[in-house]
Amino acid sequence: MVPLFTARHVSEAVSPAQAVEAVRAAFVSHARGEWTMPPKVYLPAYPAGDFRAMPARGGGYALLKWISSFPGNPARGLPTVLGVALLSDASTGELLALLDAASLTALRTGAAAVLAADTLARPDAASVSVVGAGVNGRAVARTFLARGRRPSLYDLDRGRAEAAAQELGVDVCASLEEALAADVVATVTPGRQVLYAEGSLRAGQHVSLMGADGPDKQEIAPEELARVRVFCDDFEQAGHAGDLAHALRAGLLRRELVTELGAVLAGTAPGREGADEITAFDSTGLAVQDLAVALAAYERAPELDLPQIDV
Repeated sequence: MVPLFTARHVSEAVSPAQAVEAVRAAFVSHARGEWTMPPKVYLPAYPAGDFRAMPARGGGYALLKWISSFPGNPARGLPTVLGVALLSDASTGELLALLDAASLTALRTGAAAVLAADTLARPDAASVSVVGAGVNGRAVARTFLARGRRPSLYDLDRGRAEAAAQELGVDVCASLEEALAADVVATVTPGRQVLYAEGSLRAGQHVSLMGADGPDKQEIAPEELARVRVFCDDFEQAGHAGDLAHALRAGLLRRELVTELGAVLAGTAPGREGADEITAFDSTGLAVQDLAVALAAYERAPELDLPQIDV
């Protein structure tokens, strides 16, 4: 029998603040070569959506997350993101737990966005906004709150933004332009619309680009990304999917101009180097982050009333 962590159990086991520390440790372990993962594998099911397979190994464990993204699902009464993560013992191959993948994704997305902001934004950054009030956008906002920052929300669907703001106790931005002008911005959209055109980011801003996590997705123009100081979660993965890939293909960026966030957290690369510097973090979502959050949940298994699955 194998324990099953439903979405409720994952949320009960790991708080947003705990997810930040778990993801921080995963970034550092990955940067040091102690935790490993290949780039995620995409299985297109276009135009409806896609599937992703994400394996990782570290700390004596291995994980495989099988997750899908189908943006049209809410109209069918289904969540946009569905999937499962399998946690195994890396020394024996024994299956240890099954976990709801969407809740893992939300926690680590919030953690990565806020960790990047904490690390790269200028110390006196005041205003914070989150663009996108879906499941992952709300997770990012919730994590900002857990870290002592009160974000404002924006969503194309004003009603969704207002509902999320009421749930979290935050404000709604009057316009997209207001949201994009904050000192610290996290964009958590489907990645079908370029939010930052060339020349639109202002001196001293930081943006965590969380939505363009797959091929053909974009939240920032390649020319604008090339104009700022660029950080990413994993160059090999980000270089083939999302915002960074577009700038690389256009010849506007080179490998040596991109810094992995893990290297900054591990102390082997510099972060922000001036108050006026513009920083952008391109996130494609890492399996090592999922593994870290899954392990944080698994540690709490004895305290939870978990259903058991015969596999």
